[in-house]
Amino acid sequence: MTTQDLTSKTAAPGGSEKELGGEARRSVPGATTVSGATGAAEPAATRGKTSIADVVVVKIAGMAAREIPGVFDMGGGLSRTIGAVRDRVPGGRPNVGRGVKVEVGERQTAIDLDIVVEYGVPITDVAHDVRENVIAAVERITGLEVVEVNVAVNDVHLPEDDAAESGGETRVE
Repeated sequence: MTTQDLTSKTAAPGGSEKELGGEARRSVPGATTVSGATGAAEPAATRGKTSIADVVVVKIAGMAAREIPGVFDMGGGLSRTIGAVRDRVPGGRPNVGRGVKVEVGERQTAIDLDIVVEYGVPITDVAHDVRENVIAAVERITGLEVVEVNVAVNDVHLPEDDAAESGGETRVE
């Protein structure tokens, strides 16, 4: 991921007090802070600051990538295996951030995606559609500029993979 253009104001782990504009402000761990103007003369919409945590961008990008037809799953082999076990545990929720890595700066973000595509779909078309949908969703929801979306296709899901999982004979009756 290229980060030369990303200017980060990410808080240190555990949060910290930072001196900004002559007053101490609490920063949120793993979040990007965009400060606005202060004072009664400023419009209400620009007073204060907005913090966007990295996990927010991860979830938005993960959801946007999964919306594209032809994307079967997200993540590498080990993370998909752990995710499958986690999904079967009662009360477990699917991890929408699986297979998504982000780097968030003050005004920009860069995103890496690991995806599994369905057999038979043109991979370049799926990657193009994923890239477009992720950029549109992240920019619309967060207001951050997406400088790049790198898509790594880790696997192809074959139709017989489903038959092998569900159609196998059981040892007990």
